[in-house]
Amino acid sequence: MSRIAILGAGAWGTALALSLARRGGHELCLWSHSAVLAEQLADAGENLPYLPGFTLPVDIQITSHLPSAIFEADILLCVTPSQHLRGIISHIAPLLTRNQIILSATKGIEETTFLRMSQVVGAVANNPFAVLSGPSFAQEVAAGMPTAVVAASTSPQVAQTIQRDFTSPTLRVYTNDDVPGVELGGAMKNVVALAAGVANGLNLGHNSSAALITRGIAEMTRLAIACGGRRQTLAGLSGVGDLVLTCTGSLSRNRAVGIELGRGRQLPDIIAGLNGKVAEGVGSTAAALGLAARYAVEMPITEQVDAILHHNKSPREAIRELMSRPGRDE
Repeated sequence: MSRIAILGAGAWGTALALSLARRGGHELCLWSHSAVLAEQLADAGENLPYLPGFTLPVDIQITSHLPSAIFEADILLCVTPSQHLRGIISHIAPLLTRNQIILSATKGIEETTFLRMSQVVGAVANNPFAVLSGPSFAQEVAAGMPTAVVAASTSPQVAQTIQRDFTSPTLRVYTNDDVPGVELGGAMKNVVALAAGVANGLNLGHNSSAALITRGIAEMTRLAIACGGRRQTLAGLSGVGDLVLTCTGSLSRNRAVGIELGRGRQLPDIIAGLNGKVAEGVGSTAAALGLAARYAVEMPITEQVDAILHHNKSPREAIRELMSRPGRDE
């Protein structure tokens, strides 16, 4: 039996806790940064603010005390917003033992440093690391709908440990050793989903969405290869798989934000309407551009999304500029 600490009690963290509990065979602890939320989870037996409608098994420990959550845990599953990961790992680093695995299910790029989550963790802790990514809406994982994801680590043993401990009849886990490719697929699909949502909000039809998804995967792949990833990884679950889901699925927060932008709403009002939930693409867009500049990678879709988000560019004008770029080979 493994002890797994789930750090982050949002929708995705709660869904993974439910999946692990359904699988059985583990001691689970769900940590919330908010004492109020932790108390509500314990009292109500469900996550009313972030994932209502799913009962939390009574054997999942719930706490807002971080040292207690990670004590003697074999796997620390980090499901926090990307901009908070550094602070949490820095806080617990002195308490970690060398064999505890840090598993990131966070899909983003740190805004100020342009670092991937594995690099953020590596800067403050020296523990075995893996990343969990792939096409996986929290609500569907919580409901036990069949889902396939990928666990990536530079250590085959660590990846296989995650595969063994997380695989269940409703969650199929593949392994991969391409950490940069898996991480950047997970982060960049949110940016492209914003663009796809904008096209939807402008009522531009299915052709435009298909074009954005296809050229989006080309853009993601260029950046991943520049950062040491492999092309074939972006053709897999953490690339094309997650991209298609996030660009087309009605449960996608990033797509929903893009739709509202396309309809003319202002970003602060849209974010306020998320009620504390995070659309990672909003923060990752500028960071992705910074990373692309570091490696001289062309990112036209990301540039236009950033202009819409942060520079008050008209969504319709952004689409027009993408369509009027000089011709080139595919």
